[in-house]
Amino acid sequence: MPNKRIQIFDTTLRDGEQVPGCQLNTKEKIEIALALEALGVDVMEVGFPISSPGDFKSVQEISKVIKNTRVCALSRAVKNDIKVAAEAIEDAKNSRIHTGIGTSDSHVFDKLRTTREKVVERGVAAVKYAKTFVEDVEFYAEDAGRTENEFLAIILEEVIKAGATVLNIPDTTGYCMPWVYGEKIKYLYENVKGIQNVTISTHCHNDLGLATANSISGVVNGATQVECTMNGIGERAGNASLEEVVMILRQQKSLEYDTGINTRCLKSVSELVSEKMKMPVQANKAIVGANAFAHSSGIHQDGVIKNRETYEIIDPLEVGVSESSIVLTARSGRAALKFRGKRLGFEVSKNELEEHYKRFLSIADTKKVVTDKDLIQLFSQTSDSLTG
Repeated sequence: MPNKRIQIFDTTLRDGEQVPGCQLNTKEKIEIALALEALGVDVMEVGFPISSPGDFKSVQEISKVIKNTRVCALSRAVKNDIKVAAEAIEDAKNSRIHTGIGTSDSHVFDKLRTTREKVVERGVAAVKYAKTFVEDVEFYAEDAGRTENEFLAIILEEVIKAGATVLNIPDTTGYCMPWVYGEKIKYLYENVKGIQNVTISTHCHNDLGLATANSISGVVNGATQVECTMNGIGERAGNASLEEVVMILRQQKSLEYDTGINTRCLKSVSELVSEKMKMPVQANKAIVGANAFAHSSGIHQDGVIKNRETYEIIDPLEVGVSESSIVLTARSGRAALKFRGKRLGFEVSKNELEEHYKRFLSIADTKKVVTDKDLIQLFSQTSDSLTG
């Protein structure tokens, strides 16, 4: 029996670009959009067309060049927003409008200053209007994470009747614990009439560092689409990280899910997004960080040299990294020194290794990392002293 297909909805070019200082021009957005298509995302949300003429143009131009991936534009539950979004994606081969409204008490009563009944009316009207332009309409219940399940079920049932094809359940503030978010998805799946005929989507923020965990919990409890960004980039503390979500679902075979993502492109797309958005990826970032497959502890290095799987659960090649790296520091052991020396063309005996290691430690204690240049000099000098 084939694994259950989970759709990947990438919002790097919309939610990701909301990060201060990360604005992209149209050419840069097109370059990233093409890379995301090659990566294999199912849907890419490429902008909020009503927000500015520049964003409208970018969405419009991306729609012209993307061949297979569904192109999505965001709108509020406002007629003109929806109309402009539809115009922007008019040339897309596969298109979607993503519209919605806040549903938590904070959004309904404080931000919108209205009633729950009016919110339902506006949500239904937005979906119906969007359906006059496109078949595929996604409805987001903003701040669903803090919305009472009973009211959430009511509005979702109504927008399904209005024609929504995808229901987005955002943890907008990143407040939910994984089991709470999972229980919310499960509750909706069991209590909303017609929900089995539409796609349930997660959209989790990382304010408490739980975006990826919440997304996985959502999937386990019935969601079949995950909204995420490359490198986890996004407003405030960011969004669920695409590379993390994809590799969790790939590595955890017992879950029996498949995303269809070409994982060997993850590293290159991560680097592209980082470069264009001027947002460095932290070194210890899971999957794509510089240290994700680096080992500097002597005990770990010895294990990896003997069998990579001793300390690595992912083959680096699977995510586009050429190989694991043995980084030499003052915490490194003899096995790592010998390993790196051999790679540089130096074969040493057990007795020679001891002499090399003593000199290595004296260098390592004064430097953060011992480089190949340092090693060549070390091995050459030590060899001369041993033969002289």
